[in-house]
Amino acid sequence: MHGRHKDFIRIQGAVLLILAAAMTIPFVLAMCFEERTSAFGFGTVIVFCIITGLLIRGLIKPSPEKFKSRDGFFVVSLTWLVCSIVGAAPFVISGAIPGIADAVFESCSGFSTTGASILSDIEVLPKSILFWRSFTHWLGGMGIIVFIMAILPALGISGQMVAYAETPGPIKDKFTARFSDTAKGLYKLYIGLTAAEVILLKIGGMSWYDAFVHTFGTVGTGGFSSYNTSIAHFTSPYIQIVIIVFMVLAGMNFNLYYVGIIQRHGLRSIFRDDETKFYLSVMGLATGVIFIYNGILGGFRHAGTTLLGAAFQVASITTTTGYATENFDLWPTFSKMVIFALFFFGGCSGSTGGGIKCIRVLICMKLLRRSFSLKVHPNRVVPLSLNGKDLSPDVVIKITNFVFTYVAVLFAGTLLLALDNMDFMSTLSAAATCLGNIGPGFNLVGPVMNFSGLTTFSKYVCSFLMIAGRLELFTVFTLFSRYYWNSNRV
Repeated sequence: MHGRHKDFIRIQGAVLLILAAAMTIPFVLAMCFEERTSAFGFGTVIVFCIITGLLIRGLIKPSPEKFKSRDGFFVVSLTWLVCSIVGAAPFVISGAIPGIADAVFESCSGFSTTGASILSDIEVLPKSILFWRSFTHWLGGMGIIVFIMAILPALGISGQMVAYAETPGPIKDKFTARFSDTAKGLYKLYIGLTAAEVILLKIGGMSWYDAFVHTFGTVGTGGFSSYNTSIAHFTSPYIQIVIIVFMVLAGMNFNLYYVGIIQRHGLRSIFRDDETKFYLSVMGLATGVIFIYNGILGGFRHAGTTLLGAAFQVASITTTTGYATENFDLWPTFSKMVIFALFFFGGCSGSTGGGIKCIRVLICMKLLRRSFSLKVHPNRVVPLSLNGKDLSPDVVIKITNFVFTYVAVLFAGTLLLALDNMDFMSTLSAAATCLGNIGPGFNLVGPVMNFSGLTTFSKYVCSFLMIAGRLELFTVFTLFSRYYWNSNRV
């Protein structure tokens, strides 16, 4: 076996042990709630993961060879595949979701923080299963790989190349000399944000169970709820406002939190960032437009409720969380089109959100503005800048390539899903919401509907789109390139 291939397997051994530890929590809950079939399902998978993980750790020794950049793409893609399959096992074994395609879809949706579901009646499922379902959001939100980065040195493996392949966003930075230290710092922030929301939701009247389940879906920008009506189950404006705030915070760049809080550069450094200002401006503008239009048609009879509903849905879709407080499918066409436009923004780079990412949209808009300027003044020098620094042509090319690839994959995904013969908007929004890790679409896959009507083939297509979107396309699609498998290339 090739030396680096041994490290690939050793990393998967670590992944299995982490999954075993993570499943211990829902296993204990299953025992407490006397959910025997769920306890058996989690227990079986835990035993398998521990035995397999320890065997891998014991039998396969670290390789002295260094990781190459190409290795990171394979490890990351393999890790998300392993997590999705192993994560689906408790659903199948317990009988909560007996269909393999359905279980894999739900698991992919969880780990990719998409929040799309095939479940028609969520509330009939065991509480431990619903907890695990939402916990996968939390695990996938910051990234399982980011967590593994913190322990890779103990496995004798450098985390730099793996981090490069997994970290979302076009511009990747490390802020400490060791990537493992950066990963640990990011997870401290992530846990702190989680704890703060759990406490605030508990103060708002949620049970501890509901507070944890909905916090996992918020800070992981996933959107799984333990209720059929999602956040609309809670009629408290306080709870909705808390979730709005934490959706917005989770959709911001965690690297800026690291700089502002851990490195103590101050909170102002977060809000001086061009991408952050653009991100907040987009949400503010979309909320205002929807509020005014819906308010005019409704005669502003319930202005406060209309504003809260608009703000919640805009934050939910922009951050790709996918929670719902009302059925936006019933909104006027103009408001629905504003929501659909937000499908193509997403959160900030370095956030738990999906989508194209606001930084790419912002730079594309700057590029478009420069094109108009050069049409009028061909000899004018108009550099592209971000936060006062000129962007290199290489970065701009990568961003435009990503956007083009994103549109191409969206078109291909829509074409494949069209084989189900759904209406056009259902088909397009299903592909867009899975690729962007958003959750609800429109019509047959809208906020009060689900993906259960899709064929087995389409569910696997959506599962692939969710993982590919979460890993920002190139990490996955690079593996399909003949250049990747040329061992003479880095």
